[in-house]
Amino acid sequence: MQTTPNSIQDYLSYALAAAHRKMSASLSVRLKRHGIQIEAWRILETLEVGQRLTMGQLAEVVLMNPPTLTKLVDRMVSDGLVHRQVAQSDHRKINLLPTALGKKRMMQIRQEVQDQDAEYQSRLGQEDVDKLIALLRGVVQ
Repeated sequence: MQTTPNSIQDYLSYALAAAHRKMSASLSVRLKRHGIQIEAWRILETLEVGQRLTMGQLAEVVLMNPPTLTKLVDRMVSDGLVHRQVAQSDHRKINLLPTALGKKRMMQIRQEVQDQDAEYQSRLGQEDVDKLIALLRGVVQ
């Protein structure tokens, strides 16, 4: 049995990659105006909720490998956006916490992210956005 080749656009993996690329490029431009890269936004947004995560836990949440995260965090510490603190539960581990400046910058850039999300919500409709988020969460679980 011979199968007909699909157009590359017909593959789920391609559609996800293309959507990710478009959204990331747009968000990168928005955040660049504030001197923040997407990965730094992910870190600040994650820390904003007040969780005390180890560097390993944070790397998983913000979709980065640990060595790359460490380099970015070093830069963010130098820029005064975050600081490291020895974990209370295990003194061998380090927690990352936002500084007052980091929290202020987070509030500034959060609007950029929300504006981009609103653009996609207006294109797709809230119901489809909610459905898409639920479907994508199913892919990563």
